[in-house]
Amino acid sequence: MPKMKTNRGAAKRFKRTGSGGFKRMQSHHRHILTKKNAKRCRQLRKVTQVASCDTKAVERMLPYV
Repeated sequence: MPKMKTNRGAAKRFKRTGSGGFKRMQSHHRHILTKKNAKRCRQLRKVTQVASCDTKAVERMLPYV
């Protein structure tokens, strides 16, 4: 059986947390920021956790993380 390949796009987007979950950056913070208020932009800078329903899919893409 050959080794499994890591999804390189996922490897750049997700990091494993100490408790076994995954952390990710939030979307909608690249452009068109003028219509978004300061509070929203500030909150989009924060790192969030991948939803529990999506962790299985991320684990499948990152078998060795």
